[in-house]
Amino acid sequence: MKRIHIRPVVFLLASLAPGLCDAASPEWMKARDAEIRDLLGKMTLAEKVGQMTQPDYRALKDRNDVGALFLGSVLCGGTSDPEAGNTLKNWTDVYEDIQKQALGTRLGIPLVFGVDAVHGHNNVLGAVVFPHNVSLGCARDPDLVARAAAITARETRATGIQWTFAPCVTVPRDIRWGRTYEGYSEDPAVAATLGRACVLGLQGERIAGPVNVLACAKHFVGDGGTTFRSTTGTGLLDQGDTRVDEATLRSIHLPGYPATIDAGVGTIMPSYSSWNGVKCTGNKRLLTDILKGELGFDGFIISDYNAIDQLVTPAPNRQPVASNNASGQTNASDYRKCIAISINAGVDMVMVTDKYRDFIRLLQELVNDGTVPVSRIDDAVTRILRIKFAMGMMDKGARLMADPALAADFGSAKHREVAREAVRRSLVLLKNEKHTLPLGHKSGRIHVTGRGADDLGMQCGGWTIDWQGKRGEVTTGGTTLLQAIRKAAGPDAKVTHDKDGSGAAGADVAVVVVGERPYAEMEGDTVSPQLADEDAAVIATAKSAGVPVVAVILSGRPILLGSALDKADAVLAAWLPGTEGGGVADVIFGDHAPTGKLSFTWPRSASQIPVGHRKEPVENPLFPLGFGLGY
Repeated sequence: MKRIHIRPVVFLLASLAPGLCDAASPEWMKARDAEIRDLLGKMTLAEKVGQMTQPDYRALKDRNDVGALFLGSVLCGGTSDPEAGNTLKNWTDVYEDIQKQALGTRLGIPLVFGVDAVHGHNNVLGAVVFPHNVSLGCARDPDLVARAAAITARETRATGIQWTFAPCVTVPRDIRWGRTYEGYSEDPAVAATLGRACVLGLQGERIAGPVNVLACAKHFVGDGGTTFRSTTGTGLLDQGDTRVDEATLRSIHLPGYPATIDAGVGTIMPSYSSWNGVKCTGNKRLLTDILKGELGFDGFIISDYNAIDQLVTPAPNRQPVASNNASGQTNASDYRKCIAISINAGVDMVMVTDKYRDFIRLLQELVNDGTVPVSRIDDAVTRILRIKFAMGMMDKGARLMADPALAADFGSAKHREVAREAVRRSLVLLKNEKHTLPLGHKSGRIHVTGRGADDLGMQCGGWTIDWQGKRGEVTTGGTTLLQAIRKAAGPDAKVTHDKDGSGAAGADVAVVVVGERPYAEMEGDTVSPQLADEDAAVIATAKSAGVPVVAVILSGRPILLGSALDKADAVLAAWLPGTEGGGVADVIFGDHAPTGKLSFTWPRSASQIPVGHRKEPVENPLFPLGFGLGY
């Protein structure tokens, strides 16, 4: 696998105060602006507005709308999968059908197809699913992050798709937030360094290339700092209000953006959340003055899923189109205002999902009556075309359909080996009394128990095949921890299994795999992230058998362990490792030592939450930021 040179991030201190940040998009991004001006001069208003429109694939009322409305993009979001299924071929067929319609328009401008490939091409069966960002933050290795991102890009391009809404460079400051696992760390410097590495892995040095995909830094800005119970949605923190002064916003939540802009990130997504009561999607100060002006971002801004609807009438919930989208309730008059606010604030392309026809009609009306200046439309379309030119999509003879040669490596053993490395490098050993770990390869009986032991869906977490993920067998393929332990234990060891720990008696050691159910976004918001009673009971049952107990915790954030910490002889934070459970077994048996260091402070009790919102460091946390034992 090609190594990608990662320069150190130098923007953190520069982003602390207004006017001091010298970040800017690379010069190559604007290299073909003269050609863009020529093309822009040939476009009608309808063609320009079409470029600014991104409906959900499953919301298309007529596939012919792609060409008839000159759409610039289509996405498959949430559970909006191809009707025929989730295979590599299913996704390739959908992409190519949509792209052919775009190419059949008067000017033949190709569209960019977007998906949430946030830890691998995770909507497609057979794809490698990498650890979530919370895991990678513990490895603290930019080269590893870049290599994982490069494989994600390669597998995404195998379906023809060339845009992923990643990386997330949020800085989660409250682990009660259901999107904590999408962030690399509570430390802004870690988020900036690894976010930059991810962009370089996805896009390469200059975006253009047959195995590169367009990246999207998100969610601008402050999504990790929302105040508890400030949300207008159904969660407790998600889509809430970040109530901080500008100096704090810049020092804590901004650093990931100049870092990714310097790396050439082509798109940036504003947050659903607000900053001091103003929705980021409609905040001109943030999007135009700071992001495009001060930070020198020359790519385009893409709104989040139906996010503009909330600018006048807050949507009661965000649901994928396939699940009865509730945000379609905004009335026509309010929706017109939402469009005007968002476009004038600086949004260039709008993720409109099912209301795309209304959006196109209303935006043209807003231009014709002078509410939205033509210059703002031209700027937005220039930015969109700038990225399409930079990607090589506008070149004569450009390959715009899927390359069958890439399918050979899709989900391959060599890709899975990088994911396995990412797993073992991200594990954090929290406790290891009497040198319980490593187990070594020796004779005896290993009893594997707990609800996460043989549950690939629990290993992968949210954003895996389904938006929310799911428990049980996720048919994307992979290795559960039970399967990995059986394979690694060797021929002289006996591995037994149950779910409740009752069979631990007489074993040489019990490995108990417990943790959080899969979730995504607001569905993961919680009053208290803690180990479930049933999980604690399994650990207690195994301990009562009089055998050493190794607790493996699957979670998207630090969780309160309670009495389970005392009952377990060793505790290994495995986070959400994805499909390659062999990486956990590598560390359990000692083939590799644990090297991960906590990317989040691990609280001792609920009274210490939220850690990140405190002005002073938490005294006596259970495990501090950066903690991690070795062998």
